[in-house]
Amino acid sequence: MRTLFLFLIIACTFESPAQVAKIPVHDPVVIRQDSVYYLFATGRGISTWSSIDRINWVRGKAVFDTLPWGVEAVTGFKNHIWAPDISFHDGLYFLYYSVSTFGKNNSCIGVATNPTLHPNDPRYQWTDHGKVIQSIPGRDHWNAIDPNLISDENGNAFLAFGSFWDGLKIVPLTKNRLALAKPEEKAITIASRKEDEASPGSNAIEAPFIFRKNKYYYLFASIDLCCKGENSTYKMIVGRSTSVTGPYLDINGKSLAKGGGSILLQGDKYWHGVGHNAVIEVDGVDYLVFHGYDAADRGRSKLRIERLEWDTEGWPMVSRKDAKDR
Repeated sequence: MRTLFLFLIIACTFESPAQVAKIPVHDPVVIRQDSVYYLFATGRGISTWSSIDRINWVRGKAVFDTLPWGVEAVTGFKNHIWAPDISFHDGLYFLYYSVSTFGKNNSCIGVATNPTLHPNDPRYQWTDHGKVIQSIPGRDHWNAIDPNLISDENGNAFLAFGSFWDGLKIVPLTKNRLALAKPEEKAITIASRKEDEASPGSNAIEAPFIFRKNKYYYLFASIDLCCKGENSTYKMIVGRSTSVTGPYLDINGKSLAKGGGSILLQGDKYWHGVGHNAVIEVDGVDYLVFHGYDAADRGRSKLRIERLEWDTEGWPMVSRKDAKDR
C-alpha cells in the first residue's frame, strides 16, 4: 500500500497539467540538460534557477557580474538584464538577452555561449559575444528587446524580437548565430496590435516566442500591460504559419501583423495577468512556461508551468483545471 501511495505521488508530480512552482521570476525560459532543468529570467546579471522536477527550484549564480559594453551602449542601464532566451546548437548553449531601460527603445540584444549549463562541470564558462542588434531612438521605430531564436526546417537561424513601437520583428542570423545575416535589410514585421503602422494608439505587444510543431510555426506573443502588479492586464495570443517569417494567422485567418491573434491564456481572479511565455517539449509533452501576477500575493510575479495541449485542428490550448492552486 505504501508503494502504491508513493507511486501516485510521483505520478501526480510529473504528469499534472499544473505544476505549482511559485518562485519569483519574470520573463522565464527553461531548457533541459541531461536530467536537470535550467531556468533563465530577467534580473541583475540574468537570474538563474535549476530543478530536477520543474516544481522545486534552486537559485543559481547570475550569468554576468557586470556587462561593461551594455553600460556604455545604453544610457541608464545598470546590469538589470531582461528577457533571456536559451537554445542549444552544435555543442553550444546560446543565451540571447536584452539591454535596455524601461519605456525607451535605446536597446540592444546581446548573446553569450556556454558548452554546458552544469555549474560544476569544468567546462562551464559563459563567453559573451556582445551586441547582435541595436535600436536607436529617432532612427528606428522598433525596440531591440525580448529575443527568441528559432531555426527553420533547413537549420537556418532567425531572431524574433520586439516590444511596442512597430511591433514584433524577425531577422535572419549568420550560420554561427552571433550576428545578423543581412544587416542592411529591413526587419520583417510578424505581429502588431495595429491594422497598419499609421494607426493611432499604443502598440501593446511584446515577447515573441516561435515554436515549430508538425507543419506549422506557432508565434506566441504577449499583449496589453505587464509589470504593474495588481493592475497588470497581460495575456497571451497565438497565430501560426507554414513559413518561419510568416504571415502568421490566427484561428479566424487574420494576420497577426495586422492586429490579429487568438487568445491563448489571460488573467483571472487568481492571476491578474499572465504572459511572456516560452514553450518546452519534454519527452513528447509540450509545456507553456510563463509568469503570472499572483492575486494572493499582492500581484507579485511568479513562475507558472502548464501543460500545452493541441486540438484536432492543431491549435494550442491550456487546461484551466485547478486554476486556484496555480
